[in-house]
Amino acid sequence: MPWVIEVVQEVVDDIPLALDTSNINAIEAGLKVCKQTPIINSIMCRPERYEKMIPLAAEYNADFIALMWGPEGLPRDENERAALCVELIYAANEAGIENEKIWVDGVVTPVNIQQPQAVSLMDFMAMLQDIAPGAKSTCGLSNISNGPPDHLRPILNQTNMVMLMKYGMYSVIADPLDEKLAEIARGNRQDVVDVIYAVMDGNDPDMGSLSKELQDYVKTTNVILGKTLYSDSWLEI
Repeated sequence: MPWVIEVVQEVVDDIPLALDTSNINAIEAGLKVCKQTPIINSIMCRPERYEKMIPLAAEYNADFIALMWGPEGLPRDENERAALCVELIYAANEAGIENEKIWVDGVVTPVNIQQPQAVSLMDFMAMLQDIAPGAKSTCGLSNISNGPPDHLRPILNQTNMVMLMKYGMYSVIADPLDEKLAEIARGNRQDVVDVIYAVMDGNDPDMGSLSKELQDYVKTTNVILGKTLYSDSWLEI
């Protein structure tokens, strides 16, 4: 870990690094050589993990991603996510870590096998600032499309990002080669955002008035919302 951090910092020394490994000793070794305030990715809501890792974050003044993954694994709904979040935020605050240094990851799951979880995550996102005012949020965006065919992954990722934005998602861990996703994130595709938000608000647009591209975003939004049963052929129907 120290070696790879030092190699990266030779060419990128002005951007915080996210240290991603389940090896706590490797995390600590990496924290010692970071020039910028790092981000620990991630700390699960499991006492045997956070009781060791939160003190490290406090000692090295690191931000950390608070992963809503508890002793029983994936939370079943937004209320279980909220309970895990309260536990982890409280432990961090007790160690002197303010909410602004915590990035909450409510866990994105594949839409083709756990369709209702996408809406549960959005409901949790709507609760986050009440639970932890000032906390940031993030997620592994492409988990939503983990399993569907490769040609369907970009539109699932793009649509889900916009939907999570509506509920206050601060950042996403995303595919840097997806140029359209970057274009949407930079605010250059308001037409895409508008049509997705319209569907989310219950104002279904006239499909005949939309381009094929925007029709596909409407169909994908309905799949993620669970209004349409998932199948690999949802864009063809």
